[in-house]
Amino acid sequence: MKNSEDREAAAEIDLKLEDLPSESLVGLVRLYSRLMMDIDGLWFLSMKDRVSNEEAIACDNWVWGRVVKKMLDDLAGLIGVQGRDVVDFMRVVQATPLHHVVEETMQAQNRNRATLTVTHCPTLVALEKEDAGRDTLHCRLACSVTRTRHAKLFNPAIEVECLTMPPRKDKQGIFCRWEYRIGWSA
Repeated sequence: MKNSEDREAAAEIDLKLEDLPSESLVGLVRLYSRLMMDIDGLWFLSMKDRVSNEEAIACDNWVWGRVVKKMLDDLAGLIGVQGRDVVDFMRVVQATPLHHVVEETMQAQNRNRATLTVTHCPTLVALEKEDAGRDTLHCRLACSVTRTRHAKLFNPAIEVECLTMPPRKDKQGIFCRWEYRIGWSA
């Protein structure tokens, strides 16, 4: 027969997410998001060192292209997004792992037009610190491609335009700014 300490230990070892307080769940989402981006970054650097920066970007874009469609659809269902306009896309973007690592602000002009401004990007900070000129290349070949692909996978009618892209003149300023819209006159 088990004593009370044994029963308590058995009960304590059975961790269920449903039993955690909301602060712990938010912390887990942020931790998992950061770890996911760390793994992506380390994988990228290993590819760059083994092959080339351009090939690493191409592989990174290929991998994320395979993951994103399912991720966007799953996240939309999880957070109750049923529409497919720009505001709905912005809501889903806020649930992605990247949004919990990169600091972004979003402003909707209407349901079919919004601006996303990156106010802090750990990747760009590291690339600027490296000072090898990869900041502009990375943003042009990786961020532009992925942001456009993500929007098109969510709704093929969404257009993406980069309004501000590195290199940054003022290292204290914004990192980049994007406009998402359906229809040019939106």
